[in-house]
Amino acid sequence: MSKLNITVVILTLNEELHIERCLKNVVSWAEQVLIIDCRSTDRTKEICSYYGVEVIEHDWPGNQAAQFNWALDHCDIKTEWVLRLDADEYLTPELIEEMECKLPTLPEDVSAVVLPLGRVFRGKLLRHGIVNGVKMIRLFRFGKARYETRLMDEHLTITEGSTVTFENKFIDDNLISIKDFISKHNNYSSREAAMLLDAEYGLTPEPVGDSDLAEEVKAKRAQKAKYAKMPLYWRSIGYFLYRYFLKLGFLDGRAGFEWDFFQGLWYRMLIDSKVSEVKRACGDDKEKIREYLHRVFKIDL
Repeated sequence: MSKLNITVVILTLNEELHIERCLKNVVSWAEQVLIIDCRSTDRTKEICSYYGVEVIEHDWPGNQAAQFNWALDHCDIKTEWVLRLDADEYLTPELIEEMECKLPTLPEDVSAVVLPLGRVFRGKLLRHGIVNGVKMIRLFRFGKARYETRLMDEHLTITEGSTVTFENKFIDDNLISIKDFISKHNNYSSREAAMLLDAEYGLTPEPVGDSDLAEEVKAKRAQKAKYAKMPLYWRSIGYFLYRYFLKLGFLDGRAGFEWDFFQGLWYRMLIDSKVSEVKRACGDDKEKIREYLHRVFKIDL
């Protein structure tokens, strides 16, 4: 197949577990592949060199959004389109074929493409629960989109033009051990707790640019705002029951249970425990909350 007019940008830090699979998936069809590496000490750069892709070292600026925006501003991107992929992600053959057919025919006023997300957990493609129907902007015309700045759950926002939605999926398939999964989500939970406290107490100015987000993302943000107002712990239990039973997560067997238990119930309970800890220590004092988040969780709002 001929190369597509796309630059794939991948952010890495010690991704030897995933990067070869990702590169095998993209080098055959992408005109340019850029690896923005944050001083990896494993075999990540060696594997990238084997596949002949460009590796650019850049120190971690604090979050993925800032790292990706740095790449947009400083890297020599030569193509019309840019695709953001994580090292543990890849495109289905059906999506690659869809891009090959549709991208050259898109009107000039289409600035970005919304892609459906598929998730593999513990080796199984999940077909039920909340993962079914998740969509996000990942493919855009160079110069027409940037990442918003958030502690986590950052999304691309378009600066002008419109979006279209493709039918086929890209896949998130993380191969880390359950031990590393727990450690990773423990780190995430501190940031998520800070975001919930921000939503409840207004610790930061209102974000700008939300109107440029995909409709699916805006709907998800609205749901999170409602969730932030629900009672601690009970909301975690309710969220698990919603995912596992009402959204039919149980139909995905053991992998579906583990995903909904660890990423739904356990993770959400951990977040609520951290929110409760901050409230016990600080009450409703916004300045005390900010100071506590900085001192204990190393998070600045």
